[in-house]
Amino acid sequence: MLQDPLTLYKLIVLYMLDRINFAMTAAQVSDYILDRDYTNYLTLQQVIHELTDARLVSSKTTHNRTLLTITSEGRQTLHFFQNRISDAIKEDVNTYFREKEYDLRNEISVLGEYYKSTSGEYEAHLVAQERGINLIDITLSVPTEDTAAAICDNWQKKSSEIYQYLTSQLF
Repeated sequence: MLQDPLTLYKLIVLYMLDRINFAMTAAQVSDYILDRDYTNYLTLQQVIHELTDARLVSSKTTHNRTLLTITSEGRQTLHFFQNRISDAIKEDVNTYFREKEYDLRNEISVLGEYYKSTSGEYEAHLVAQERGINLIDITLSVPTEDTAAAICDNWQKKSSEIYQYLTSQLF
């Protein structure tokens, strides 16, 4: 059965988002699809844009990442058209999640964003979560945007060490 390639790419993205119980970043979805040469970056961006416009996928952008989740309408659509995805692609997605779910979940459980506060300072808001529960939630006020951005970037790399240090000092 011949079908529009964009439709297949949309169904693959919906299938991926349906197989997990956490949001994926657009970069994580892109990495999977581009690594397998299903399509190119520009086409994938069009696919994600069309899925969000059609409200089949919800998109939430934070400081440095866009989180994607499937909506109930997306699940319904996938249910009707899931047979258009080959068993080989489904198995590849399922294998990918079996092997990478922990890493993918861990990657999105550390969040850092910054914004300019009403006082004129910048605030870096840092969160580390596990299974949807905040383990740590810190807001730091700093004088410059560059400092706030650096804090958020370093939080991504060092959150585990910082959490361990704080708990060892406070307990």
